[in-house]
Amino acid sequence: MPEPTDTLGRPVRARSARKPAATDPARTSLTPEDWIQAATDLLVDQGIDSVRVDVLSRRMGVTRGSFYWHFRDREDLLRSVLRAWRSRATEQVTARFERDHRDPRELVRELFLLPFRGQSAERAARIELAIRAWARRDDIARQAVDEADASRIAYIAQVFSALGFGIAEARQRAFLLYAYEVAESVLRQQGSPAQKAERRTLMERLLLAPLPAEGLAPR
Repeated sequence: MPEPTDTLGRPVRARSARKPAATDPARTSLTPEDWIQAATDLLVDQGIDSVRVDVLSRRMGVTRGSFYWHFRDREDLLRSVLRAWRSRATEQVTARFERDHRDPRELVRELFLLPFRGQSAERAARIELAIRAWARRDDIARQAVDEADASRIAYIAQVFSALGFGIAEARQRAFLLYAYEVAESVLRQQGSPAQKAERRTLMERLLLAPLPAEGLAPR
C-alpha cells in the first residue's frame, strides 16, 4: 500500500491519538472557599487539632489531591481560615455599618444590637469562640485575634469621637462597648430576652451619657 503524501508529495506520518488529560471533578467543583468553610465548621465542631487535610478530605468525600490543588499545605489553609474570618467578622461588618449608617448615635445603638442578630450572631459567636480557643495555643491565631480586636475597638472609638468625645475617652468607651459585645456573645444563655434588653439599654445610657465634671458626684 503506498505511503500517504501531502499536496507537495511529502510523506505524511500518522498522528497518534492523544487521550484528554484526566481531570478530577472535585478539583473543578470545589473552590478554596469550600475548603475554608469546611475547615471553619470542623474548627467549631471539634477544635483546631481536628482540622487536618485527611479529616477534611474524608468529610468532603474527595481525595487529598483535591486539597493540594488549592492550598500548599495545612498551614496555608489555616492562614486562609483566619483571613476569611477577619474579613467576614471585622472588615465587612465595618464597611456595611459605614455604608448604612451616617448618624453616629444610631450607629452606636446598632453596634449594641450585634450580639442579638439571631442565628447569624449565634453562628458568628461560635466561630469567634473556636478561634479564640485556638489563639491560646498558636501565635499566628493569637496575632490574628489581637489585630481583629484592635481594629474593632479603633473603629468604635471613631464613632464615639464623632459624637464629640475626646480621643482618650472615646477609646475607653469603645473598649467598654466591645467588652459588652464579647460578654453577651459568650454568656448568651444568661438572662431572659427582657433581661438582655434591660442590660443593653443600661449600657447604652451609660456609654452615651457624658461623664460628670470632676469633683461633682453624679445625681
